Amino acid sequence: MDADSKHTRRFHQARWDEPVIFELNTPGARAVLPEPVDPAIAKAVGDGVSRLPEAMRRREPPRLPELSQPEVLRHYLRLSQQTLGADLNIDIGQGTCTMKYSPKVNEELARLPGMAELHPLQDESTVQGILEVINQMDLFLRAISGLDRFTFQPGGGSQALLAAAAVIRAYHASRGAQRDEIITTIFSHPSDAAAPAVAGFKLITLHPDESGLPRLEDLKAALSERTAGLAITNPEDTGIFNPRIAEFTRLVHDAGGLCSYDQANANGLLGVTRAREAGFDMCFFNLHKTFSTPHGSGGPAVGAFGVTRELERFLPVPLVDRDPATGRYSLNHDLPDSIGKVRGFYGSAAVILRAYAWVMSLGAEGLREVAEIAVLNNNYLLHNILKLRGASAPYAPGERRLEQVRYSWEEMTRETGVGSEDVGRRMADFGVHYWTSHHPWVVPEPFTLEPTESYSKAELDEYLAILARVNREAYDDPEFVKGAPYESVVHKMDLAPLDDPARRAVTWRAYVKKKAAWEAARNR
Repeated sequence: MDADSKHTRRFHQARWDEPVIFELNTPGARAVLPEPVDPAIAKAVGDGVSRLPEAMRRREPPRLPELSQPEVLRHYLRLSQQTLGADLNIDIGQGTCTMKYSPKVNEELARLPGMAELHPLQDESTVQGILEVINQMDLFLRAISGLDRFTFQPGGGSQALLAAAAVIRAYHASRGAQRDEIITTIFSHPSDAAAPAVAGFKLITLHPDESGLPRLEDLKAALSERTAGLAITNPEDTGIFNPRIAEFTRLVHDAGGLCSYDQANANGLLGVTRAREAGFDMCFFNLHKTFSTPHGSGGPAVGAFGVTRELERFLPVPLVDRDPATGRYSLNHDLPDSIGKVRGFYGSAAVILRAYAWVMSLGAEGLREVAEIAVLNNNYLLHNILKLRGASAPYAPGERRLEQVRYSWEEMTRETGVGSEDVGRRMADFGVHYWTSHHPWVVPEPFTLEPTESYSKAELDEYLAILARVNREAYDDPEFVKGAPYESVVHKMDLAPLDDPARRAVTWRAYVKKKAAWEAARNR
């Protein structure tokens, strides 16, 4: 048995010619017949509609699809068979998304009736348990980061960065300072630029030197009386850690700015370095990355956002407080300088519970071991990928990386015509993920891999064998690789509609309107 046949298992993705659920509509079909409202409840609250202002009432019921229960079940099971995910395949190729295994016992905790049936508007006296969990998770993250207070309200990293930008703006406004520039780096997560831009800041982006790190001289040149702050990821998406980060934050502070640390992915740093010692005023962690809660296809998620004591007064409300005298927990809305809310209520409680259980199961030593194994796994991949023909890891030659690497197929593409996106489509034929990078591509023909601590050496070897096979195919039969995928749900996506707003529809209602317009134009 050769290496390929041992490691590259046979795979064929399920294919269903499945319509969207609106097209499966059968008028009058029902999956559930709800019981009539109890008369006592109806008497107490009325019909549930008449109290709404007239302008908020629908003129007609929503046009929802009508299906029987078996039709609903079949539809979503078929869709589930056409997806890849952490419980089905090796997710190493998800790059900066940090896809790791989520222990199923934590899922059971989140589904316990006492948890699943909580409502955010319940009286505080009835939710002391989850408030304690939120408070404890806050304390854990304080210890991990060295910062003084966390909020779990942001629904992910981008929202946490928007909260950071709002705090930076509020801080300077409270001091009467007119500062409107945020400094970031090209290999920081894109939201480090996007969120401050949405908040109204002007951006200054630093580019790397040959080592892959932003130049200290460029930072000095960018600093001015307009500098509001620094928003940076470290290690950046290249996996390269900036050893001079404390000097970066000191210079920004000397110029009067604040420093925001994007630790969405802290998988290589847990128990090793902290935001406090690096000089940061604020940071955030994605619980759905570093702390092992499911991504949930973009949600539910939590971007836990923490700050120093000086900035606590600006945090979103409410915060969870504990009365040391009684041990009772409460929601504190009394922060006069708060930036307000960045999301409803105080975060996704089920996500916080899962992360809490994950931390409790590992303890301090276990968290550091997570980082050590993640870095070990990543450098094992790096060592072996650099043996592949036409592959490279730009910047910092000969240096180890932390939790991930942004590689390049530039040489292979030049020699074969096979690009990174071609490789990604062929990798799908083996049932594994593969990710290029954020756009625009700063690294030519990139691919970004992050193995996390979840994968064994055997699983790393399987992924490497698939990558090596596709790499050989690119040199032996490039047109075959370009024709992939052959075993996936679809052949190749037509990107034209995505690039043409006139053809793009992201909701059923928009599709129906645009379809009618297309047909009318065609029949003229």
